[in-house]
Amino acid sequence: MKVHEIFRSIQGEGKNQGRPCTFIRFAGCNLDCAWCDTRKARTGGEEMGRDAILARVRNLGGHYICITGGEPLLQGPPLLELVKDLATAGYMIDIETNGTLDFSAYQAYASICMDVKCPSSGEESDLSLLPFLTGDDAVKFVVRDRADCTYAAGVIRDHPSRAQVFFSPVEGTDPRGIARFLVREDLPARLQLQLHKILGVS
Repeated sequence: MKVHEIFRSIQGEGKNQGRPCTFIRFAGCNLDCAWCDTRKARTGGEEMGRDAILARVRNLGGHYICITGGEPLLQGPPLLELVKDLATAGYMIDIETNGTLDFSAYQAYASICMDVKCPSSGEESDLSLLPFLTGDDAVKFVVRDRADCTYAAGVIRDHPSRAQVFFSPVEGTDPRGIARFLVREDLPARLQLQLHKILGVS
């Protein structure tokens, strides 16, 4: 598997925002979002096997893992085996995915956070995946402007999901307009600022 980095920090977003977390960031992505904030992870990476990854995670400590990228599901069957190993070892696991690949095989072992791509990203997610999310999962809309917010509201209306829903402003965007949109539309969603960027940590 191609690993960009493994590190310990605070979870900056999602339903576990604020929790101490060990991140496994895989390299490689099948999208090229206009506002990508982890562009360095789109290529390259260090080839690592399951045992090496597990050893690094154990050495860092903690009990909560976030698997992210890039797009981690591109790692294929080896990633599923790693997730099974982590779950068997008692870790709580989140997987962040861009919503273009089937995540169902992972749901027995991990919570899914599906990042639904809005128009400003220049990319699209597979909205047919949304009904498969459960109450343990999350949906994130990274929004830049009113057009993104309106698109996200339409997705919420037309593709009901049991997952928790978050609106996350693109870095540099004034979140107050997005907050006003959520209040005005009374959407079943929460505004979420990226805590790790506010704190100035990875």
